[in-house]
Amino acid sequence: MTPMPTEGENSQTTAPPARSAKRALVGRLSWGLADQAASSVSNFAVGIYVARSLGVTAFGVFSLAWVTYGVVLNVSRGLATDPLVVRFSGVSEESWRGAVARSSGTALGVGAAIGAACLVVGPALGGRVGPAFVCLGVMLPGLLLQDAWRFSFFAAGAGRKACLNDVVWGVALVPAMVVAARVGSVAAFVLAWGASATVAAGYGYLQSGIRPRVTGARGWLREQRDLGYRYLVENTCLSGASQLRAYGLGAIVGVGAVGAVRGAELLLGPFLAVLMGLSLVTVPEAARVLRRTPHRLGAFCLLLGGGQAVGALLWGGALLLMPDRLGEFALGGVWHSAAQLILPVTLGVAGAGLGTGAAAGLRALGAARRSLRSQLFASAAYVGGGLGGAAVAGTVGSAWCVAAATVSGSAVWWLHLRSALRERHHHPIPEVRTP
Repeated sequence: MTPMPTEGENSQTTAPPARSAKRALVGRLSWGLADQAASSVSNFAVGIYVARSLGVTAFGVFSLAWVTYGVVLNVSRGLATDPLVVRFSGVSEESWRGAVARSSGTALGVGAAIGAACLVVGPALGGRVGPAFVCLGVMLPGLLLQDAWRFSFFAAGAGRKACLNDVVWGVALVPAMVVAARVGSVAAFVLAWGASATVAAGYGYLQSGIRPRVTGARGWLREQRDLGYRYLVENTCLSGASQLRAYGLGAIVGVGAVGAVRGAELLLGPFLAVLMGLSLVTVPEAARVLRRTPHRLGAFCLLLGGGQAVGALLWGGALLLMPDRLGEFALGGVWHSAAQLILPVTLGVAGAGLGTGAAAGLRALGAARRSLRSQLFASAAYVGGGLGGAAVAGTVGSAWCVAAATVSGSAVWWLHLRSALRERHHHPIPEVRTP
């Protein structure tokens, strides 16, 4: 505890540390945004370059590999890095290094195991898809290890290192993509994408000086099983709900409806990139607040979620005022169908932003059971609302029902956070022991 100033002591002496803490918080948030900007620019550039190089059909094959990587990435985060940022943010360097060695080893092990499955499944698929999945299987360990370094650095409050690591990946992508374009196959692009990530993963080892311990993966999974397996289900529900809604919308209304929704989401893309950047640091920051000033956790989460919701509403309001000519320049023929979805999509993003504040608080508290229940409800409401609205009122109905479902899911997140805070107040949890 910080000692109270004695009588006659200048109370302003406590101000510089407070200002210093605020500057440190702003700095960590800024590095989170910068890291996400570097990652988003790289992903966008890869998508555009591959699409222009390969054409529609081959780009679809590449997209299948990309989507598969996204699912595997959520598995790795749930088992390896999500428990890390919850329990080892703001701890001693010795504890952090030991946890990172086992966490990164777990991510590497997940990549090797699922990569081996891709090597088996790929040849059976045949065609263009088979070689793409074989190459993805080879590259998964490096891809997942690079992501593990990012979260490890944010847990330590070293967002600058995470951002630099993503920049290295982006720089390595340039020559790799040029070589892949000369080969002109989907497999070559998958190899180029994964090889550049592996370069960044190797650089992460140089940055941290920590060797991933694959042999420690079993112990890590055992120690973190109360969080890891619930986060695994939670993460896969989150990614799966979006895919189910898209597939169902295409089946009920038509593929054009999926394009309209995607177009409206692209207009919100810059703000969504901000949300993703903040998500890299919200849980570590909430964990720090919990350790230092636990009574302020609720206010921190409300400020975090409320700020994101207001930001989404302001961005959506600007889109509603955007001239049709500018919209047509950005989206072409998709603009007219996407424009009527801007308002419900904005409300949905605002609801999701509000809910992320409560989600960060639940994860900082280690309330994995409540977090999982909240995510299951939110995912079920998202899919049910999206498909039910599509069946009743087409694309617009689906968008409005998704917005309502997202706001309802946010309310459930906050109810669970309030209950978890009350439980902690009445039954304080002893400090988690860190090996």
